[in-house]
Amino acid sequence: MQKKILIKAPILSRSGYGEQSRFALRALRSREDLFDIYIVNISWGKTGQITEDTEETTFIKEAMAKTAAYVQNKGPFDISLQVTVPNEFETIAPLNIGYTAGIETTKVAPEWIDKSNQFVDRLIVVSNHSKKVFENTKYTVNDPAGNSHPNWGLTVPVGVVNYPVRSTEASPVNIDFSTTNNFLAVSQWGPRKNLDNTIRWFVETFKDDETVGLVLKTNTASDATVDKIHCEARLEALLSSYKDRKCKVYLVHGGLTSTELTWLYQHPTMKALINIGHGEGYGLPLFEAAYNGLPLVTVTWSGHMDFICKPNKKGKNFPRVISVDYDLRPVQQEAVWPGVIQADSMWAFAREASYKRGLKEALEKETHNKQVATALQKHILKNFTAEKMYEEFVSHIYNPTEEEVEWMNTLGEIEIL
Repeated sequence: MQKKILIKAPILSRSGYGEQSRFALRALRSREDLFDIYIVNISWGKTGQITEDTEETTFIKEAMAKTAAYVQNKGPFDISLQVTVPNEFETIAPLNIGYTAGIETTKVAPEWIDKSNQFVDRLIVVSNHSKKVFENTKYTVNDPAGNSHPNWGLTVPVGVVNYPVRSTEASPVNIDFSTTNNFLAVSQWGPRKNLDNTIRWFVETFKDDETVGLVLKTNTASDATVDKIHCEARLEALLSSYKDRKCKVYLVHGGLTSTELTWLYQHPTMKALINIGHGEGYGLPLFEAAYNGLPLVTVTWSGHMDFICKPNKKGKNFPRVISVDYDLRPVQQEAVWPGVIQADSMWAFAREASYKRGLKEALEKETHNKQVATALQKHILKNFTAEKMYEEFVSHIYNPTEEEVEWMNTLGEIEIL
C-alpha cells in the first residue's frame, strides 16, 4: 500500500537546497511502489528557478498541480518530508521528517534544536559533520518553573545520507581561455565562502604568470542582470589593487546547466578546483569536481570530509586533496545570522601561506595531483552510486521490519508505520 508523502521543498530552485530537494525526489521515485508523491514548491532566498523542460520538471509540475487539488479537497498526507532549515519545520502529517543540509559551523542554533524537537520525528542531514554538530550541541535552559537544565539538546534521531554521483555529458561554456593553467572556483559571494581572500591570495600568488587563470563561477544572490553588474563591480574593485597583474580572472555569472559545469570540471586546462570557504554542509561543487577527476585545493574540515577521504592499505581514511592548513576561530560578526549562525560558534579560517603553497603545488606536482585525483574519483564512483544513496535515503523514510517484509511477501503490500 502506497503512502501519500508530501515533499515541501525549494525543488525548482537553482541552489544547493534545490539540488538536495531533487535528490530526495529521485530517491523516492526509485520506490514509487511505496510512495504516492505530492509536492509543494517553496522559494529559497532570491535564487532563480529551473525553467528547462525535462522529464523531471514535468513530473514536478504535474505533482504540484495534483497537490493543489488534493489540498483543496482537504486530503490528508501520511508523511511529510520538509527540505529546508529547521526553523521552518512544521507539523503536517502523522510522520514528519526534516531534511536539512545542516550546519557549517561548530554549533547549532537553539531555535533549530527547539523546532526539530517540536515538529519533526527525525532528521536527515547530508554529512557526518552536520550530524555530529546537531548531536553534540548542548545548552543550559530554564523551564517554566525556573529549574536549570544544563544539557538541553536534540532529542530526535539524526541520519546521514550523502549525495550520489550523476553521469552528465559535457557541453561548452562560451569562454575564450587565453591561459593554459586554469583554476576553478564555484562559490556564492558571501561571508561563508571566503571569496575575497580566495581571489586576492590567488592573484598575489600568480600575478607575474600570464599562463594562469582563475575561472570564477559566482553570484551574490541570484542569476539576475543586476546581480551580475554587482559582481563585476565588486571584482573590479578587488582587482584594482593589482593593476600590473599578468594572471587572468574570468567571471562566469548566471545559471549553468549540469553539462556546462561538467565541461568546466573536465576542461583540459583546468588544474584544480579551489575552495577555502569557512565550512560546508556538504560541498556539492567539491563533490562534482572530485568525481570528474579534478584535483582539489581545500581545507580538510566540515562536510566535504565525507567524500574527499579515501582509505589507505590499512583501512584508515586520509584526505586525497591538496590540503590547506586552517584554524578554527569564532565566526565573523558580519556572518552572524540570528537563529542560523550562532555568534559563539566557530568555523575554519584558511591560512594564507598554506593556501598559496597549495596553489603552487597544483602546478609544480601536476602529474602526482592528477594521479591522486583519479584514485579519489574511482573511490567515489564506486561508493557513491545513485542506487546506493537512493536506497539509504528511502531507508530513513521507511525501513520495514522482518515481519512487514514477510507480510509483503504474502499479501503484496506493506503498511508504513
